Amino acid sequence: MSAANKSAAGRESRVEAVTAGSEHAAVPDRREVRQRLWQQLPLLAALVVLWMVLWGQFTALSLVTGIVVAIVVTRVFYLPAVELSGRINPWHLLVFLAHFFLDVAVASFQVAFQALSPKPIPRSSVIGIQLRTRSDLVMTLDAIAMSLVPGSLVVEADRERSILYLHTFATETQDDVEAMRRKVLVVEARIVRAIGSKADLERIRATDPDAVAPPDRGAGS
Repeated sequence: MSAANKSAAGRESRVEAVTAGSEHAAVPDRREVRQRLWQQLPLLAALVVLWMVLWGQFTALSLVTGIVVAIVVTRVFYLPAVELSGRINPWHLLVFLAHFFLDVAVASFQVAFQALSPKPIPRSSVIGIQLRTRSDLVMTLDAIAMSLVPGSLVVEADRERSILYLHTFATETQDDVEAMRRKVLVVEARIVRAIGSKADLERIRATDPDAVAPPDRGAGS
């Protein structure tokens, strides 16, 4: 065999080896498939429940159609998988829910009182709160929890820097602004203790909420 033929044969062998390796790497193993399925399972379950609530029917037919719709939605409108921490603390989850419902009840009375009061409407502000978590799920739950409490609404979320911009009611002084900032961080800590990762738990323990002071977007009436 000539040198040219040997060189060509060597190149073909290397190409075949690289191709085989790429094909092997492209095929996910069973553990990776199970992990992806576990990550998508909460989203699928939530979509099925939402579908049944929208139809107002909790039947076998609505369950089956909900599963089909959930699978189609997650395949067609693909989004990056939500990274779950893999841990749930039932006690801290109950603590978070109890405080959440209490905050909603108290804030509802406060807003109703302000609406009926003859005094001028208190000043509102847009506050930037630097979160300590790096979890999209925790950040989203924190934003939802604060938005559901009357008198506060998340107007923007900076995912890259983990900052929530919150429009708050009755924040007339700097002390009011700092109190709202601490409240958001407390809610974040409760969520992290309930379902957060170990890394986020370490950040919560190591960070002093009073030392966190992100830039504000400004204040308005």
